[in-house]
Amino acid sequence: MYTSISHFIDEWNQEAATTQKVLDALTDESLQQKVSPEDRTLGAIAWHIVSSTPGMLIEFGITVDSVKDESTIPTSAREIAETFRSVSANTSEAVGKQWTDQTLTEMKNVFGMELQKAATLNMLIKHIVHHRGQMTVLMRQAGLKVPGVYGPSREEWSLMGMEAPSI
Repeated sequence: MYTSISHFIDEWNQEAATTQKVLDALTDESLQQKVSPEDRTLGAIAWHIVSSTPGMLIEFGITVDSVKDESTIPTSAREIAETFRSVSANTSEAVGKQWTDQTLTEMKNVFGMELQKAATLNMLIKHIVHHRGQMTVLMRQAGLKVPGVYGPSREEWSLMGMEAPSI
């Protein structure tokens, strides 16, 4: 759990940069990839990360602008990636300006749960990490090269002169 705003911002910036790498690797064609007919498309998951981040912040009591046309999934991978770039920067800025280290221990009712504000920030990061994992699987199914997240991807092992693990 966070005890300082700077710790959250550092972790947010790191996770957001990794998410940005994943979003930047999407193509317009890949946005239609689904794991099954009943599930969301890759584009819908990507847009959910982008559009729900401000919504979560607003629920937490942080003033930020919502994503314009959040219910309409763009058909452009570039638009999704560029919108996240803006959302990510706005997240760091808003949290840094509106909350302090002292406010992190305050309680807040969020989605029907009483949580410390620090826990809500942790929830925000876990949310993008969770959906980023879903995206990387769909990216493989769509034939895209997946960037490394917490280590090298299959393609990146060879760039290091090593063979990717197969087991």
